[in-house]
Amino acid sequence: MWQVWLAGLATVSVLMAVTWAISAIRRDASIVDRVWSVGFIVAAWTYAIAADVWTPRTWLALALVTIWGARLSIYITARNWGQGEDKRYQRMRERRPQSFTARSLVTIFLLQGVLAWVVSLPLLAAVALEAPAGLIWLDYLAVLIWLVGFVFEAGGDWQLSRFLADPANRGKVMDRGLWRYTRHPNYFGDTTVWWAYLLLALSTGAWWGAIGTILMTAILLTTGVGLTDKNMTKGGSKREGFDEYVARTNTFFPGPPKPRDRARA
Repeated sequence: MWQVWLAGLATVSVLMAVTWAISAIRRDASIVDRVWSVGFIVAAWTYAIAADVWTPRTWLALALVTIWGARLSIYITARNWGQGEDKRYQRMRERRPQSFTARSLVTIFLLQGVLAWVVSLPLLAAVALEAPAGLIWLDYLAVLIWLVGFVFEAGGDWQLSRFLADPANRGKVMDRGLWRYTRHPNYFGDTTVWWAYLLLALSTGAWWGAIGTILMTAILLTTGVGLTDKNMTKGGSKREGFDEYVARTNTFFPGPPKPRDRARA
C-alpha cells in the first residue's frame, strides 16, 4: 500500500512543479490556489491506477472527488480571473523579491503538494483497498453526507458570487441564503465533504484515513474560517452590519440565526 501512496506523492509533486513553472513565467503564485483541489483528483486517480482495484467503491470515490475538485478549481479560477496575484503572495514576494520565485517552489507549491498528499489518505483507502468489494451502509451514508457538504460549499460560493456581482451590495454583508445560517457555508461544506471521504475509508476498515480528514479540517478552520474572520475585521475592510451579523449567526455549524434583540445583548 505504501508504494501506491508514494506514487501519489510523485504525481502530485509533478503537478505542483509544473504549476510553479507556470507561476514563475506569469509572476503569479496564486495560481496554486486554482490547482490545489486538482491535486486530490490526480492523487486519487494515481492510487486507483497503481492499485488496479476497481470496486464499486473505487468508482464512487473517484466520481465524488473529481466532481468536487473540478468544481472548486473552476470556481476559484473564475473568481480570480484578471485579479492579479493574491495579496498574500504579493507580501511574500515583497519581503524577498530576489529569491521569492526559487523559494516558492518549496515553501508554497511543494509544501501544498505534500499537504494534499497527506490529506488524501482517506481517498487512498477508498480507491485502493479491495474489501469489502461491494458497497455497505457506510458508503451510502458517505454519499448522503457528501451531498450535504457539496450543496453548502457550491451553493454558498454561488450565492456569494451573485451577491458580490451586484453593485448595490458594495460594502454590505452577505447574510442571505445559506449565509444566514452560518458565516462560512463554503468551509463547512468543504469540511463535510472530507468527513464523507473518511466514511468511505472506514467502510474498508482503514481508520488511518482519519489523519487526512482531521488535517484538512484543521486547515479549513485556521487558514479558512480563522483567516477570513480576521481579514473581515481589520483595517477598513469591515462591512456595514458585520458586528450584528457575527452576533446573530453561527460561526461554522449551520443553525437558526439568533433573534436580533438577543444579538444586541
